[in-house]
Amino acid sequence: MTFLKKIVKWLIILLGLLIVVLYATDTDYLLKAVRTIYLKGHSTAYLEDYKKFDNQVVNNGTPQPWPNHKDYNTIQETESLKQINNTNGTIAYVIIKNDSIWFEKYYDGFDENSKTNSFSMAKSYVSGLMGKAIEDGYIKSLDQPVSDFIPEFSDGLAAKMTVGDLSSMASGTNWDEKYYSPLSITTRAYFDDDLEKVILGLKVVEEPGKAYKYSSGDTQMLAMVIEKATGKKMYDYLTESFWKPLGSENPTLWQVDSEANDLVKAYCCIASNAKDFARFGKLYKDHGKWNGKPILDSTFVAKSLTPRFPESPEYGYGWWLKDIGKKHFFMMRGHLGQYVFVEPKDNIIIVRLGHSKGPGDAIASFTPDIQTYIEEAYSMLGYDL
Repeated sequence: MTFLKKIVKWLIILLGLLIVVLYATDTDYLLKAVRTIYLKGHSTAYLEDYKKFDNQVVNNGTPQPWPNHKDYNTIQETESLKQINNTNGTIAYVIIKNDSIWFEKYYDGFDENSKTNSFSMAKSYVSGLMGKAIEDGYIKSLDQPVSDFIPEFSDGLAAKMTVGDLSSMASGTNWDEKYYSPLSITTRAYFDDDLEKVILGLKVVEEPGKAYKYSSGDTQMLAMVIEKATGKKMYDYLTESFWKPLGSENPTLWQVDSEANDLVKAYCCIASNAKDFARFGKLYKDHGKWNGKPILDSTFVAKSLTPRFPESPEYGYGWWLKDIGKKHFFMMRGHLGQYVFVEPKDNIIIVRLGHSKGPGDAIASFTPDIQTYIEEAYSMLGYDL
C-alpha cells in the first residue's frame, strides 16, 4: 500500500511538472486538445466536437423550406454510392435538382436537422462576407492593404498583403497546414483560447499575391479584417447578411476561441445541416440572388468562381473549382469530407457530410471520394458527365 501511494504521489508530481512545462512553453493548448479530442478516442477534429467548445449562435429568420421535387426519393442509391457511404461514414447525402430536393438520406442516427461541424466549408462563407463588406462600403476593394485594418502587418513584404490575397490563399505567410501534428500552428489555432495572438505571430515570408498556397491562417486573418472593417462580430454579420436572408430552417453555431476573446474560428467550425449548407451553394449558382432578390454582388460572385492564378485552377476566392468530364463544378470543402458541389448549367447541388473522406491527401488535392459522390449522383439522375 505504501508503495502504491509513492507511485501515485510521483505520478501527481510528474503530471504537475508537465502542466507547468506546457504553460511555460506556451503549449498549454495541448491540454484542451487532449481533453476534447484525444481522450475521446479521436486523432483529429470530428463532426460533433463543436459541443466541446464555446460557440456563438447564428440565428435564422423566417424559414424557407426547400420544396420536394415531384420525383422525390423515387430513385435508390447506386451500389457504389452505398459502398462509399458505408465505408466513409456518410451521415447526410442530398441531391437538389432545379432547386427542389430530389434525393435525401441520413445515416448513423443523424437526421435532416442534425448539426455537424462543416470545418473548412466555413471559408466560403468568410469570403462571401468579405464580398458583402466590400458591397456595403466597409472595405474599399480586394486590393485594400491588410495593414489598413491590422497595423502589425505594415512592414516589409507584409505591407503588400491585400484583403484579396487572404481570400485567394496568397498571403505569403509562414502558416503550416498540418492537421495531425499536435505541435503545428493549425492544431494550436484549433485549441488556443486567443486566436488573435496566434495570427499576429505569423510572418510574411513570400511576396503576397503571387501564388496560391492553401492556408487556414489566411481565412482567420480575413475574418479579423472583416470585424475591424465592419465593427461587427462575424457571427452577427453572417446572421444579417446570409443566414436570415437565405431562409435557413435552423439557427446554427459558430465556434469561438473562448468566451473572453470571442473571435470566431473563421477557417472552420460552422455547425449546421446539409440542406442549410446547400443554400450558400444556391446563392452562388444564382449569381448572388436569392429567389430573384440581389443578396451578393454578381460580379464578385463570378470573380470568386474563377481561378486567380492560371497555375492553380483549383481555387478561386474561397471556393474550390473542378472539371469532371464536360461539367464545371464549384464547391465548398471541409475536413473529413464535408462537401457542397454545384453544377450551375445542370442546376444541380449535391451535399455530402460524414466522418471520413477515405484515403488521399487531406489538403492540396481532390481526393477520389469527390468524383465518386458526383458520378453516382449523376448516375442516379440519369445525367451524363
